[in-house]
Amino acid sequence: MRAVRFIESGRPPEIIDVAKPSPRPGEVLIKVGGAGVCHSDLHILDEGPRSLPAFTLGHENAGWIAELGDGVSGWKEGDAVAVYGPWGCGSCHACQGSAENHCEHHASLPSFGGGLGSDGGMADYMIVPSPRLLVPLGGLDPAAAAPLSDAALTPYHAIKNALPLLTPDATAVVVGVGGLGHMAVQILSALCPAQVIACDVDDSKLAHARELGATYVVNTSDGEAARAQILDIVGGRGVKVAFDFVAIQPTIKLCTSIVGRGGRISVVGMGGGTIALPVIKPYAYSIDLPYWGSRTELIEVIALAQAGRIKAEVETFPLNDALDVYQRLREGRVHGRAVLVP
Repeated sequence: MRAVRFIESGRPPEIIDVAKPSPRPGEVLIKVGGAGVCHSDLHILDEGPRSLPAFTLGHENAGWIAELGDGVSGWKEGDAVAVYGPWGCGSCHACQGSAENHCEHHASLPSFGGGLGSDGGMADYMIVPSPRLLVPLGGLDPAAAAPLSDAALTPYHAIKNALPLLTPDATAVVVGVGGLGHMAVQILSALCPAQVIACDVDDSKLAHARELGATYVVNTSDGEAARAQILDIVGGRGVKVAFDFVAIQPTIKLCTSIVGRGGRISVVGMGGGTIALPVIKPYAYSIDLPYWGSRTELIEVIALAQAGRIKAEVETFPLNDALDVYQRLREGRVHGRAVLVP
């Protein structure tokens, strides 16, 4: 079968033929219906540890059960499923509570998950080590639903943590209306009554954000002008929660300049920006560094999609176009989320 493989840090991925895997006892073989292409893949390709062994990329996956390993029950071949991405030990306190993204043994595990050290979903088939990592899709199409497992789950987790702050008189800002940000706008609209300001440097993405429910949109090409425009909208109270899905220094600077007292900056992106501490004002604001989400939250995300409350904007590409798709992602030429379909 064809697979998109990480070879080593600093090298582009390679599309090569590998053997079709077979499930061992307790494992499940998935016929991949779609694998999302994520910016974090670029961090792995560019900056991953030199000691990392080769593996198949793709940590945002959905498909159908193709074969059950011995001892697996409760599922049948042909079931449409999403694959929960962060694979923990399965037995620690966090994992028992479904928060494998916070696994206590994370540092000692051989990989972070499929596509993150273990073979992922950018192939015809992938092995999932335990059925606990599967969530039923019901009638959702796997290619369209694959981004729910990260591009929707990650902002959902961040937003759910901030819900007590997002009252009817509050304002949430979404910085970066890309793969995660366009889902965040929808999730905020579905979960809370706060007004939403969407920010980006691309006017077409801002127009899309308005279609998805943003109350206001602000182009942030000029950071100072964007700051003034946002503060003019929210007044002296400031923004209650700023979700930064980019996290480069200019977006971090914007967030720290608009958040109000008692507010929160949720840094979701991996752009490498930093927040200098101590910060004198505004007083009593907090900084959140969310990571992915729990298995239970993925169930909730899929329920939102099944109810028609959220929908990933998807561009699909054949597996053999993977290298071109990664280049499009680097250049900001992906609308919504790119999904590779074997």
